[in-house]
Amino acid sequence: MRIGNGYDVHRLQQGRLLVLGGVEIEYPLGLQGHSDADVLLHAICDALLGAAGMGDIGRHFPDSDERYRDISSLYLLEEVGHKLNQAGFTVINIDSTIIAQKPRLAPYIETMVQNIARVLHIEKGQVNVKATTTEGLGFEGREEGISALAVALIE
Repeated sequence: MRIGNGYDVHRLQQGRLLVLGGVEIEYPLGLQGHSDADVLLHAICDALLGAAGMGDIGRHFPDSDERYRDISSLYLLEEVGHKLNQAGFTVINIDSTIIAQKPRLAPYIETMVQNIARVLHIEKGQVNVKATTTEGLGFEGREEGISALAVALIE
């Protein structure tokens, strides 16, 4: 068994879609980034890659590569899953947390779980997604950005 953790943060800005867990969320601000800036999926990618000792998302999908501009992070997660499988690893479970003051994410979490499980070819029960606020503290509380944490267990 191997454990990895991941963390990602992106700034909120006007003129971008807000995508979390592969779900487009109706909100006036989106996350700034080279890809779709899905902090949840980026943190999960890093947790899985870290558990396998395979570096991080930037090593595999650099923001200097135009092939990844505005790409869906579901594709990136699927590619990470393939890399793990090719290396002989199996995902046991993923636990993750989105940290955002707004919007309210509870209505979207089940779809996020379904998306993650689908692209990794694992059961929904192996994926957990939570959301929390910071009670108005820090950059998330000031609604300047959104962050996510993830832990993955593989064997």
